[in-house]
Amino acid sequence: MTVTTGTVQIHTVAWTDARAVALRAAMDDEIMPRYADRFETISTTDAAATDAAFAIDPNTMVLTLIATVDGVPAGHAALRMLGEEYELKRLVTLAAYRGRGVSKALISAVEAEASARGARRLILQTGDRQPEAVRHYEHLGYTPIPIYPPYEAIWFSLCYERMLPA
Repeated sequence: MTVTTGTVQIHTVAWTDARAVALRAAMDDEIMPRYADRFETISTTDAAATDAAFAIDPNTMVLTLIATVDGVPAGHAALRMLGEEYELKRLVTLAAYRGRGVSKALISAVEAEASARGARRLILQTGDRQPEAVRHYEHLGYTPIPIYPPYEAIWFSLCYERMLPA
């Protein structure tokens, strides 16, 4: 599937697609330094719990999208089946492409797929040191919910939901 919104195109790809992998790595490179101090002194047990919470089983990923702008990979989002819930995962727009509607187009496509699969809501987890993400999600109508599994080990998690249309 390819959906075009202005100069932004949304493409369905495999989780292992090299462009998707590179976009997720760019996300980690940007976000992980914000939280590095929180992992410096945690116990081995807590580190294992955190690693487990962040782990993604590729078999649970039901949709992986990349956004391109003028043919260049600019953003990524995925939809994960988490138990009986659908979860928005790994949303990123590269800095050079922010403000062009990339993440909004990706979220819309993920929401449409979740809704088509019968989801009544979409959930997501972010962190307390990502205020730009929080503002964006809240602007799009996501509301705070309690930390849900598997993120209980990550005390600085912020979790959200958005009810989807029938």
